Amino acid sequence: MRLGTVCVFAGSSPGARPAYLEAARALGTTLAGAGTRVVFGGASVGLMGAVADAALAAGGEVVGVIPAHLVPHEIAHRALTELQVVGSMHERKLRMAELSDAFVVLPGGFGTIEEAFEVLTWTQLGLHAKPLGFLDVEGYFDGLAAFLDHAVSERFVRSEHRVLAAFSADVGELMALLEGFERPNVAKWVDR
Repeated sequence: MRLGTVCVFAGSSPGARPAYLEAARALGTTLAGAGTRVVFGGASVGLMGAVADAALAAGGEVVGVIPAHLVPHEIAHRALTELQVVGSMHERKLRMAELSDAFVVLPGGFGTIEEAFEVLTWTQLGLHAKPLGFLDVEGYFDGLAAFLDHAVSERFVRSEHRVLAAFSADVGELMALLEGFERPNVAKWVDR
């Protein structure tokens, strides 16, 4: 499937390693080069800002969605194709999901992981069938992938649902995984 719009969840910090910023820029450039619109959290800082800046520099369309309470802190990105200001963090996630065909997760903290797992849960529950992938920069998400495997082995996640979260260290490979995604048609519950 062609991904017309990809939502990027990413940290508001640049992180400790230069590779994180490099990956964010590469993702933004790749998406813009493919004619894919970028939706993100609307901030000008950290990996979020790096993705947006790279996509814009490559001629891409970038839509930010930011809660009103963050705008006065001067972190809202003012050079976007469009900036949508919403009332809450919950509205932000819903709006980003509504606008997007797929999700890519870059390194980040609590908020990034929370956003990713909410849309992942929506896919599991059949509320949407949009793919999600983690760009595993320098093994940042290795522990998370291991946790998901552990959740399967402990029978809290069905093995058929493990494919709902793709992992790759390569932007091109990750995009191919998302484009080829088909949601498994199985019930959420492990035991009946």
